[in-house]
Amino acid sequence: MNTDEQRKIIIDHIINGLELPESAYDKAKERYEDLGEWFSRKESEVSVNNPHIFSQGSFCLGTAIRPIDENEEYDLDLACKLRYDISKKTHTQEGLKKLICAELEKYRIARGIKTLIEPKHRCLRLDYQDRLRFHIDIVPCIPMNESGLRMISESIDRACFDKDIAKTIAQTTVSITDDRHPGYKSICDNWNSSNPEGYAMWFQHRMSLLKTESHTVDVRAQVDKIPMFKKKTPLQRVVQLLKRHRDNWSSDNPDSKPISIIITTLAARAYKGEDNIVTALENILNGMAGFVNAVKPFVPNPVDPKEDFADRWYKQECLHLRLKESFDCWIYQVQKDFQHIKTITDIEQLCTLIERKFLVRANIVELKERLGKMDSSSKTAKTYVIKREEVPKPWRA
Repeated sequence: MNTDEQRKIIIDHIINGLELPESAYDKAKERYEDLGEWFSRKESEVSVNNPHIFSQGSFCLGTAIRPIDENEEYDLDLACKLRYDISKKTHTQEGLKKLICAELEKYRIARGIKTLIEPKHRCLRLDYQDRLRFHIDIVPCIPMNESGLRMISESIDRACFDKDIAKTIAQTTVSITDDRHPGYKSICDNWNSSNPEGYAMWFQHRMSLLKTESHTVDVRAQVDKIPMFKKKTPLQRVVQLLKRHRDNWSSDNPDSKPISIIITTLAARAYKGEDNIVTALENILNGMAGFVNAVKPFVPNPVDPKEDFADRWYKQECLHLRLKESFDCWIYQVQKDFQHIKTITDIEQLCTLIERKFLVRANIVELKERLGKMDSSSKTAKTYVIKREEVPKPWRA
């Protein structure tokens, strides 16, 4: 067995400990589709507006990971887009949010959900409290108007973000509600914009750089189901690894941790279609920081380059968190840790390191068997569980 094969086995072992159980995806899909059917039923107050509920975030991208705390809720991000007979000229942001909230409240009562809907700045939160705990965040939105779509498409084109799909991904841009917006309660044209469908298409396009039949992606397809979690390309797996390392590294200073959208975007931009997880991980780790711009926007949104995913790095109210310095320190540490994993040869030390850095249970016997180093004296599996207080302290502000 060559060195790359050994490293792949080790990385696969870590990822297997991060993966969500199949039941979590099934339950998320079930609840997501149930909401879609509810909003589209004949009795729905918004059925005439042609509602479209779609997933966004890590569930959609196939990069979700188990929470470190098993008691923590799963987070499913959705959007509810009303596509017909409603616009910025007919409704305020507040009016749109109330319209969707009223229908969501009927759903809550019909499904016997006891926890009240919790309004957030941009979304409405619905909390399920059953065997598999979920909270669903639903962002109300409407399609962006034609002039806005043209501007977005031109902006993507100028930024040279995958020009071949720029027009396609621009078309899914939406206008969203935000109760912090100065025009939230009045008719106005300058709503905040977002494009989770376009981002998913862009991420799929980056995944499709892997030229194999099973991973070919049609970026024209509507992102409507939770479509990518079973693909598991090297890009998705690398993002999962980096997110868990980040979570553990920043456990004592969570307010300063690099956010997932920055990690996901930089990893996707650094990915070059490698079909080997080891090579993909090394190249992404070496290339991520190079895609941080020297001037604003530091980490531009690939589907709306005027938006800076790293805008909190320079916001006055966030300067005390030293977010850019935290990001740089994390990049240095994650490179160092994976280099250590790559070079360590003792299986017990390797298991201990995996658990310290990723809080993943490691099985010594299984690793020895797969690595071809099974010691005949080892008869039973030895599993370590790292305690939170044993985790090395990350950089803190």
